[in-house]
Amino acid sequence: MDHHTVAAVSIAGSCLDVLGSLYLAYDLLGGQHGPLRVLTRAVTYAIVFGLGYGLGLGLIFGVAAGAANGITVAIELNRAARNQPHYPLFWESVFSVIRGFAFAVGMYWLAGFRFAAAFGVIITLGQISAYLRGVRPSIDYGRSGPRLTRRQWHGSLVRSLGAVGTALLCSLLVQHVAHPWLLALRIGLVIGIVTATGLMVSPFIEHFADTLPSRLMGAFGIGLIFIGFTLQSLQYWLVVLDVPVK
Repeated sequence: MDHHTVAAVSIAGSCLDVLGSLYLAYDLLGGQHGPLRVLTRAVTYAIVFGLGYGLGLGLIFGVAAGAANGITVAIELNRAARNQPHYPLFWESVFSVIRGFAFAVGMYWLAGFRFAAAFGVIITLGQISAYLRGVRPSIDYGRSGPRLTRRQWHGSLVRSLGAVGTALLCSLLVQHVAHPWLLALRIGLVIGIVTATGLMVSPFIEHFADTLPSRLMGAFGIGLIFIGFTLQSLQYWLVVLDVPVK
């Protein structure tokens, strides 16, 4: 097993321990009107995006892109849930930069630094352009159950095609990527499918975040701590079982 993978798993475990502790302290953090409703959204979206990106593009990509998308999408949708207007373009650009940087981190392990840097910059500019055209995570916001509206479907398709084009352009600029078409199609398909899935299940997640009972939040916190402890202990189990780490 690669030592970078072991480190990433341990870091993920530590983060889950912190999140679990926050859920156990729900009442101390303001109860129903505190920040944990946002945190619930962030954790849930991070899991959805992280699993999708991780299965399609690898663990590092899943952790980085899942966390960045989960946090930023949760912040934006929490505002929509309170029937407030979307954030100004400055903050939407900040969210785009965060997501673009996370994509670049994940791409580094797939195609190297130059490809990752170019991909991160182009994908960030693409997201800002989408915001200017009114395409954002809160488009057709609702809590009526899993669905995918026509505008959401169109946005997912455009994002998928845009990712394919961006990957091909980066391959052309870098000129050292093996099988650029296969890599571009893989990246585009994964990003498109994960985006569509996130939009489709968003109403369910929003309903879940707004109606989650306090006691269940505490139980959820205990579960996160247990999972975090398990992930953190992986590095020690590898030593005990004499599993080689590269």
